[in-house]
Amino acid sequence: MAGSALLAAACTPAAGGGAAPAAAPPPVGARFDYQLGGAYDPGEGVAVVVRDSTAQPARGRYSVCYVNGFQTQPQERDRWLRDHPDLLLRDGSGEVLVDPAWPDEMLLDTSTPQRRTRVVEAVAGTVEECAAKGFDAVEFDNLDSYTRSGGALTAEDNAETARRYVDLAHGLGLAAAQKNTAELAEVGRTEIGFDFAIVEECARYAECAQYTRVYGDRVLDVEYADGPAPSFEEVCADADTPASTVLRDRELLPADAAGHVRDHC
Repeated sequence: MAGSALLAAACTPAAGGGAAPAAAPPPVGARFDYQLGGAYDPGEGVAVVVRDSTAQPARGRYSVCYVNGFQTQPQERDRWLRDHPDLLLRDGSGEVLVDPAWPDEMLLDTSTPQRRTRVVEAVAGTVEECAAKGFDAVEFDNLDSYTRSGGALTAEDNAETARRYVDLAHGLGLAAAQKNTAELAEVGRTEIGFDFAIVEECARYAECAQYTRVYGDRVLDVEYADGPAPSFEEVCADADTPASTVLRDRELLPADAAGHVRDHC
């Protein structure tokens, strides 16, 4: 099932009166691991694991599926250029806009209701795969792409797109996580309908309280070992730091790779 048919099915009760199972958020205060750079055994004590949509969920753990909801994944560049060129955000000269920090990721155009619908339809197959594999939740990355759009997109454009993603996820029985974008935390929880938040370096940027104020203990924070002071010990001692905080290497390397870092508060 793909496209608009999938989107409609995800938001419609199943035949015979059944509905998708309720989307459950991750356990409060659980130790978690962020494994986007490669899957590995999370070890004892880790209850929540985030992996890329191309990976399998971690057996016996609450598993979150990473989906790039507002930009393209590098390996999907050709598919988007071939199948959905009009859904890629372009500048005045017609050049596709990319993320300056990740130049192999192209920005998706969420500027109109029609484009928002079609963007979600184009990504829906990936979300369906997450559900079919047995993931419990999905995180939609790059909610803040509007900040890199040169004014072509607004926060409202992406918030409206996010609402559609949340409806899609919930229709498939998946919880939905806000990814970063502290300025939209209140909107994300109360209006968009995200169930929890996955954030990067909220301690480094003094943003943790903005998330915990609205999501409570359902915030998963990733700090990076190459970040500046404070030390991870100081981060963990800070009352604003979420209980579910992990220290990782910037590349999110697998456990057997040189340079792998993982520690927990």
